Amino acid sequence: MTQSATVAYPGPWRAIVVGGGHAGCEAALCLARGGVEVLLLTQNVDRIGWMSCNPSIGGVGKSHLVAEIDALGGEMAANADRAGVQYKWLNESRGAAVQALRVQCDKLAYATAMRQVLETTPGLHIKQGNVAQLWLDGGQLRGVVAEPGIAFAAEAVVLTAGTFLGGVLHTGLRQQAGGRAGDAPSLGLGDQLRALGVSTLRHKTGTCPRVDVRSVDWERLEADPGLTPPPPMSRRSAGVALPQMPCHIAYTNAQTHALIRNGLDRSPLYTGVIAGTGPRYCPSIEDKVVRFAHHERHYLFLEREGWQTGEVYVSGLSTSLPADVQVQVVRSIEGMERAEIVRFGYAVEYDAIDARQLGRDLGLPALPGLYLAGQVNGTSGYDEAAAQGLVAGLGALQRLRGAAPVAFERSQSYIGVMVDDLITQGAAEPYRMFTSRAEHRLELRCTNADQRLTPLGRELGLVGDAQWHAYGARQATVERAREVLRDTVVRPTPDNLAHIATWDAGGLGTPTTLAQLLCRPAATWTSLNPWLPADLHALDPDAQAELATEVRYAGYIERERARQARNQRHEYLKIPADLDYATVGGLSAECLQKLRQVRPETLGQAARIPGITPAAVQALAFALRGRGVRGVSGIDT
Repeated sequence: MTQSATVAYPGPWRAIVVGGGHAGCEAALCLARGGVEVLLLTQNVDRIGWMSCNPSIGGVGKSHLVAEIDALGGEMAANADRAGVQYKWLNESRGAAVQALRVQCDKLAYATAMRQVLETTPGLHIKQGNVAQLWLDGGQLRGVVAEPGIAFAAEAVVLTAGTFLGGVLHTGLRQQAGGRAGDAPSLGLGDQLRALGVSTLRHKTGTCPRVDVRSVDWERLEADPGLTPPPPMSRRSAGVALPQMPCHIAYTNAQTHALIRNGLDRSPLYTGVIAGTGPRYCPSIEDKVVRFAHHERHYLFLEREGWQTGEVYVSGLSTSLPADVQVQVVRSIEGMERAEIVRFGYAVEYDAIDARQLGRDLGLPALPGLYLAGQVNGTSGYDEAAAQGLVAGLGALQRLRGAAPVAFERSQSYIGVMVDDLITQGAAEPYRMFTSRAEHRLELRCTNADQRLTPLGRELGLVGDAQWHAYGARQATVERAREVLRDTVVRPTPDNLAHIATWDAGGLGTPTTLAQLLCRPAATWTSLNPWLPADLHALDPDAQAELATEVRYAGYIERERARQARNQRHEYLKIPADLDYATVGGLSAECLQKLRQVRPETLGQAARIPGITPAAVQALAFALRGRGVRGVSGIDT
């Protein structure tokens, strides 16, 4: 398939990123910071970095991804600190591995700041244009063709189409073509991908109504303040730029639920109009009322969308009900009886590709040079999209360098967990990151993302000098603190016993290291000050928390690493790319079909493919041994 173009637009770029959402921003920055001239081609430059739905970054599982993006030199966390208006720790009562930071942002400030970063990054070019087709010549990718027939040549293309492929908006039984409210869909790309043999799925997501801040009776709602002082999300941020604001809590009630049930006959979700699969973990208010009928009420969070706008996002009220029903539903809520809806909620139905067709660098092997990232791969959320954008951008960067692709392992990062989940299991419904998806989560904490990934980011040319020097200085201080905790012994002298008694943390019968003392639940970093060098008294709170977590988790982590070592030979045993699965004896027709579809790179990945049995994994192991592969667990040690 070859597209003819009326105009060829010359440029210095070697790569093109299609789409200026969260995935596109990280992909373009990755390429440019890696030394490659890149063109960001987006339908509307005023919507670069736009928060189409909830005005927040982070959350459980998601903030782990954001911390990893930051550790690798990406921009999302730093940009959240430029626009953050409320910071909250989630899961504070639980273990450190599942605690998460959530940042509510001023959405206009976030988009403005991200665009400024892009526009001031050397080697990054921005143009507005609606990409209609990939430019193919003799089956080879040459670039993209934008309306009205302008060809942009490139050696690599990163497609971050979001919800725009075949996008249809639903409000009640009214339908309108669009990728989101006010923006046209992309109609040609999805058809072209299918013509190339790429399998697609139909997904659905939705958004909540926005109300006028002046029409809410705030005194009747429960205030939900953020952290004071707010802790920056990025290691690179000197602080938080904007004044902070609270959000407020409201509740649905019996009247609200009755109005919703009475409107279901005009709901596209319950009349069969929407065929796409919606997100399980972010259901619409219609789904909540129907599926959880025993609940008397549901939480709603009213979040101002920033200091520069009077719109308030009613989080928890995602809906595609008709506009008249939405008005009644909103006004049935205490404190919102006079609320005026500025923008109605709606659902968007769109095409996503089956990510099992992608490689670990999110490249499409069937069309070398093409990479895909974000919701187009079946995920939901800004954070998941941004992390994929970095992976896909890095995949394109390595290709242009002539270097081997970078594979993020599940034991190394949440990014590795997400990518492996997508390319191994696909996303029959919109995928959302949770800490429960990471089997190595004890070691994959938000607070140690830099230790895990910043050296890799530096090696790949993504981490700049300032970040690298700050990382080195911090690591040197933390390592010194580790040594002090490990080597300093507290003896049961009268003065020491008296000090420890003030913690209500038990006695001290034998000489004990500071690390052992810090393991006690009542111990804090400040309580160790009598035995710490003076310069460690002011260790930053994040480093204090990380050191306490390290000593308290040490036994659990040691057991986890032993388990990982037992499984490692299977997990990382490479499957040759040219392996003909038909020659592997003992594989059922179903297993054969799924292995051919996914083309797993390792035996561990093969074992995680739904429907692949332990017997099939063992058969693969024997076949690999027959090809001269050694070290297969249970066969050849």
